[in-house]
Amino acid sequence: MNDQIRVGIGYDSHRLVRGRRLVLGGVDVPHGTGLQGHSDADVLTHALMDALLGAAGLGDIGRHFPDTDPRHKGAHSVDLLREVLALLESEGWEPVNADVTLLAERPRIADHVDDMVHNLEMAGMPAGSVNIKATRGEGMGFVGRQEGMACMAVALIRRLE
Repeated sequence: MNDQIRVGIGYDSHRLVRGRRLVLGGVDVPHGTGLQGHSDADVLTHALMDALLGAAGLGDIGRHFPDTDPRHKGAHSVDLLREVLALLESEGWEPVNADVTLLAERPRIADHVDDMVHNLEMAGMPAGSVNIKATRGEGMGFVGRQEGMACMAVALIRRLE
């Protein structure tokens, strides 16, 4: 078996609530509601972290950053991504690329994607390695009813040389 490259899949979802900021890919996105969670509830960054951890066989973000740990209350997920990338490196892995799909009825994120990619690259993802796109729920399910948002990510990693 060739253990030089691996792929991982990540998924996260959070409920939309009033009185919270909406943070996606480390960007404060103007919106009337935000995502509920122990940290900043950045579903996009959480899904990416889970994809990277899964590819390396290192569990998930709940294992590394449990919501029962007060140190992570209000944490910026992009800072947690830095920790995940450092862990991958310590285990002999580096990210190659990631493809991320946000599921959100509103707001439209096209105007924010470049800033999101920039934030993820500043956290340590290789330049040009992150693709972010979004799709709507078309009125169906919790996404379509605007009760929450979800995100899926696929990440490819390779052994450090």
